[in-house]
Amino acid sequence: MPHDGGSAKNQGFSRDFRHKRVYLMLMRRFEQELGKTDEKMEWESSDSHSVLRRHLLEFLIDSAQQLLVRPIVKYTALSFFADRFFPSVSRSRKHNLFDVAKCERNFWLLNPLTESNLQLFALVSIWVSSKLHETRPLSVKSLKSLGDMLISDQCFTTRDFAMAERLFLEMTQFDIGASQVAFIFLEELLMQFRELSKVGSLVSLEVCMEIMDLLYEKEQTSMLFSSPHALAASILVAAYFFTVPKQQWEFPLLPWVKFATSYEEADIGALVHYILMHVLAAEPTDSTLF
Repeated sequence: MPHDGGSAKNQGFSRDFRHKRVYLMLMRRFEQELGKTDEKMEWESSDSHSVLRRHLLEFLIDSAQQLLVRPIVKYTALSFFADRFFPSVSRSRKHNLFDVAKCERNFWLLNPLTESNLQLFALVSIWVSSKLHETRPLSVKSLKSLGDMLISDQCFTTRDFAMAERLFLEMTQFDIGASQVAFIFLEELLMQFRELSKVGSLVSLEVCMEIMDLLYEKEQTSMLFSSPHALAASILVAAYFFTVPKQQWEFPLLPWVKFATSYEEADIGALVHYILMHVLAAEPTDSTLF
């Protein structure tokens, strides 16, 4: 589905999101200057674990944008990395499963576990995703070139990328299915909405994707991706409230979403409220909006 240019209101909303992302990137640089993001991350601390995770997902999102991949490639890569690979690595690290024998057998990319090495695996997740979705997937040379530009304290070879791909698949137990990626359902719902009502053309896919990106900021909100159908419907409703003028809120969106997804209006309403509170950086409260 082609990206819509959106109204001036949509563009302003997207700029606000981009300003927030720039702020996060500047904060990361500030933390690095203070020495808070050590090369060997302290996995024992839940705070540093969360900071590392956020940095890596920002890196993945920015890398996908620079590689100009399609949204489905980006969101499948996020699913691979955030929902499968990173949790697997965290569990293995916690239980000391990266033993010496494994490290000698090309497991040096996982022990010591540095941010640079994890950035390599973030690029690999995009690589694997492109192989699933594109007839002409990304070349290892293009990934290496980007890695040389973005990963400042480590230079990886094409052989390292191939090794990392193998380790990536092993750590995810070859779970590279992409049929339950929330973006797929979001695109389908938005297409149906636009076919049904002219108001649907006012809902920006770009804004939907910005909301989806922000939900990966924290592990708590990223857990929503485990229910992709409900999440897709809720993101669509949230984007509707942001991008459609209030005087045009005549379409019975929640009843239609219930019909299209079989989820109860109250459940979708509560999830939309939770998403809006996160996007607006507000404290969640009991929803009275719906």
